[in-house]
Amino acid sequence: MWLKPEEVLLKNAFKLWVTEKDNEYFVLQRRRGYGEGGGGLTGLLVGTLDTVLDSTSKVAPYRILHHTADSQVYWSIACGVTKEEIDQHWDWLQQNIMRTLSVFDSTEDITSFVQGKIRGLIAEEGKTSLVLEDDPEKFREALLRFEKWFELPAQEKLVTYYSCSYWKGKVPCQGWLYLSTNFLCFYSYLLGAEVKLIISWDEIWRLEKTSNVILTESIHVLAHGEDHYFSMLLHLNETFVIMEQLANYSIKRLFDKEAFQGEPALSDPLQITKRGLEAHAKSEQFRAFFRLPKEENLLEVHESFLWVPFSHFNTLGKVCLSENYLCFASQDGSQCHIIIPMREVINVEKPDSGSRALTVCVRGKRALRFSEVRDYQRLANTIRSRCGISASPQHSASSEAIRGECQSLINHFEDNPEDVTLMVGQKDTSKAVSTEALMTVFHPQDVENLDPKMLKEKMKEQSWNIHFSEYGRGTSMFFTKKTRDLIVRGVPESLRGELWMLFSGAVNDMATHPGYYTELVEQSLGTSTLATDEIERDLHRSLPEHPAFQSDTGISALRRVLTAYAYRNPKIGYCQAMNILTSVLLLYAKEEEAFWLLVAVCERMLPDYFNRRIIGALVDQAVFEDLIRENLPQLVEHMTDLSFFSSVSLSWFLTLFISVLPIESAVNVVDCFFYDGIKAILQLGLAVLDYNMEALIACNDDAEAVTILNRFFDSVTNKDSPLPPTVQQASVGNNDKASHVSVDISELIREAYEKYGHFRSEEVESSRKKNKLYVIQTLEDTTKQNVIRVVSQDVRFTSPQLDELYNLFKRQHFLSCYWTMKSPALLHHDPSLAYLEQYQLGFQQFSELFSLLEPWGFCTSKSTLSLWVFRLIDENQDGLVNFKEFCYALDTLYGASFTNKLKFLFKLHLPPAFDLPEDGVIRKSPERGRGKVDLQAYLKQWQNEILKKEETIKDLPRINQAQFIQFSKTLYNIFHGDPEEERLYRAVAHVTSLLLRMEEVGRRLQEPSSPPAEATQPASTGASVEASSTQEASCKETSDASSSHSSQEGAAEQPDPDWSFSFEQILASLLNEPAIVSFFERHVHIQTKLGQARVAQLKLKAKK
Repeated sequence: MWLKPEEVLLKNAFKLWVTEKDNEYFVLQRRRGYGEGGGGLTGLLVGTLDTVLDSTSKVAPYRILHHTADSQVYWSIACGVTKEEIDQHWDWLQQNIMRTLSVFDSTEDITSFVQGKIRGLIAEEGKTSLVLEDDPEKFREALLRFEKWFELPAQEKLVTYYSCSYWKGKVPCQGWLYLSTNFLCFYSYLLGAEVKLIISWDEIWRLEKTSNVILTESIHVLAHGEDHYFSMLLHLNETFVIMEQLANYSIKRLFDKEAFQGEPALSDPLQITKRGLEAHAKSEQFRAFFRLPKEENLLEVHESFLWVPFSHFNTLGKVCLSENYLCFASQDGSQCHIIIPMREVINVEKPDSGSRALTVCVRGKRALRFSEVRDYQRLANTIRSRCGISASPQHSASSEAIRGECQSLINHFEDNPEDVTLMVGQKDTSKAVSTEALMTVFHPQDVENLDPKMLKEKMKEQSWNIHFSEYGRGTSMFFTKKTRDLIVRGVPESLRGELWMLFSGAVNDMATHPGYYTELVEQSLGTSTLATDEIERDLHRSLPEHPAFQSDTGISALRRVLTAYAYRNPKIGYCQAMNILTSVLLLYAKEEEAFWLLVAVCERMLPDYFNRRIIGALVDQAVFEDLIRENLPQLVEHMTDLSFFSSVSLSWFLTLFISVLPIESAVNVVDCFFYDGIKAILQLGLAVLDYNMEALIACNDDAEAVTILNRFFDSVTNKDSPLPPTVQQASVGNNDKASHVSVDISELIREAYEKYGHFRSEEVESSRKKNKLYVIQTLEDTTKQNVIRVVSQDVRFTSPQLDELYNLFKRQHFLSCYWTMKSPALLHHDPSLAYLEQYQLGFQQFSELFSLLEPWGFCTSKSTLSLWVFRLIDENQDGLVNFKEFCYALDTLYGASFTNKLKFLFKLHLPPAFDLPEDGVIRKSPERGRGKVDLQAYLKQWQNEILKKEETIKDLPRINQAQFIQFSKTLYNIFHGDPEEERLYRAVAHVTSLLLRMEEVGRRLQEPSSPPAEATQPASTGASVEASSTQEASCKETSDASSSHSSQEGAAEQPDPDWSFSFEQILASLLNEPAIVSFFERHVHIQTKLGQARVAQLKLKAKK
């Protein structure tokens, strides 16, 4: 590798380097301790320096220096890991540089020319691979060490590297931590002790920052049941963020099969960079805080003061810009933030040229004044360009005209609210779509009703109207502490839908996708899929007590929303609990609004909740357990196993307490959820347990604890609810209600905020990321145990052996996904499939793994035999092999009887394995998980499998001439390299000759009139096989000659197509050969092969 020329003082390097070649201008040197001779104690010291110090010149075993005769200074210009690499550089210098140097007069000119040439070579190399790195030169050096030490496949992308200490037991090892796209690697070499660690991100169970007495701050990694600690990191937080991002990227790409199509920084695993990961982490945090669509990315951040009109002071914070939004969040503890869609901005002004301030004018007679902005000009230009506003100051008159025109439009729409949909370009909605919230249809408010509850409702509305007048209303409203206080007290029925839309960010989704829902409804209605079947089944189970869902109006609206969403997002489709949540949304929001609220909940606020494995809910339950340990120690002391709370609280998270609380109380919880996210559900869960602490501590078993919690939820009321008794849900435990003091939901929520509102949303997100790894790996481990339990019934391998086989199989599956987004395993993955189908191998991946594990070494990764084995065990012929099929093949070859092993080899030479075109590609790619499942076909297939009788040797078809010759070749391949090789070859030759003679006798009996000359040819073929196969070295040529001889004979005479052998004939003949029988009955230890495969699996990929 060419290096940027740096000065080297040669007198300091006499003990460390040995000169191999030199000439007038260049010196090639070898590092002591490398190559011939080793280097003894000096070699150990040099190796230690190479690991600890950060310089390639001290690490690479070979280097080339440039020097001139009259100078004591040498310049390092190249280094190499191998002798071949450095020799190539040396030869290039001899051919391209040496002749040119003779024309220069001065040594300064020579040195300048050499340096310029080397820099030009480096620049040319770096145009493609290193252009995105912060320091390409240092990164090149680190990449050299990474490739040399870990020998990973060339495609593996190094992301970044750090100096750190790795704690092996109680002893720290100083070395280097390398983070690549798919692996976490560490290397240390101290006084002859080498420590090398390679962990793939998909194997990590825990990743967290920890501290203890010995290690003040360190990063803890749990993988393969082992704990690894990395400390003494100069930038620990930065390192942890990169590790967290890489682990999360691996989980999403390999387990969730995400393609990251909308995220260029992550769409190609070969182009992942540290800068891209850091930007992705910041954008994730930005979107989560401001509830923005996943398409938004954080583009710019400016520190600024914002004038807050309702408080009459400037608050310090940060202005954050994305493609379509201008956001501000305070940093002074006032909890003030605001989100302004760019579509709402009508002008950007600078009050005067002397101040670093600007004013952003927004629709609705609103203006925001930002001051003390360091790069205010850039901020103003960015906002203008995003909004399409002219930046020229000369056109102030035209700006005034535009502002006046906008104001007139605003006034018009305020007077004519029914025209607002036209303002955002919304298409006329279909008559089939409901345009009213169901609560206004089935429970219209009586304006003249002046009972205490209605009066309190009016007071709430008045409080919110005052808030709107001070803080704004709609998309550009200020969010403050006062907003949260009003939420905790309860939202008025009439404002609930509007505020849910605002707090969730769904209002922006709907405004930017006019007519989208109507189109989805038209496209999705009438479709028949598994999701639509499940939706129809659950429609009448959604709030059945509510009048709205006892009529066709409510049921039809619910059907349209759920079907449209399943059509929009087939990855989620439909999941139970979505119907309950959507029912409540429809009560308070219009149908289209309910759809966009569902989108916000499923895709942003509760990620991964609504799928087959409900991973998101399990992650939040793990977060909930952590919070219980921190906040309720008394409960933890009494109930050491907190898994009980996980099982009880699952419905709390999935339905936002709707399924356990009466509807009039549950909507107050939903109010808080849309404002504070999952944090509101977590703190309410803690408040519920705290309220029932004494009763839970006193209970004797889980059943009693469940009863206590159910009675508590039945006793929760909403004393301020204006809903009539016909709408309110009847409590399940009405009979016992008198024995339990009622609890008001507003008081319970207020207590939750007061006692447990101290933890921040950022802490919850961090805990989610930490626990997601553990939850995913726990589910994966459960899947593995289920697969092993099923497979162990049909094979002779022990459970530990199956465990190792499964790990190798799964790793091979991931190896096909590490460096591409388009592997067959990824393209045909469907998480809804059964356990056995979760991980499958295409032919290329299968052949690589099978060549490492099969007992006799007769299959290479590119051999035709591998292809035949693959076709034989691929029963459904979809081009993919699952773990059970893979184990069946290995079990037959390792543990089956002589007859079954021979039968397996015999079937390799029959269709479908033998006679198909040898392309190895997927012949059939069924669209799994798409469309409606044909249950009749599944039942028929199941019935056939039950009725399927075990295959006997009599059921096997006969083998023809070409297949028999190839069968003989396969036996020769299997016996190659065995100590009894010559004896086994003779036995095969004898059996071959015997079978051919038997066949000839049979043909003579059937055709007594056939000419003698013709009849003796097959016998001569057999004789040639027998005679020539006695020589070990010529066995292969013999079988080829037999094949060509037979084909020539066939071309000349067109032999009888009935020329064939049965399996019984071959079996009987081979049983008479003790050498062959003992070979196949010899026990082969698979444990040895498993150990070798673990080491060789990744190296085999690297060689390729």
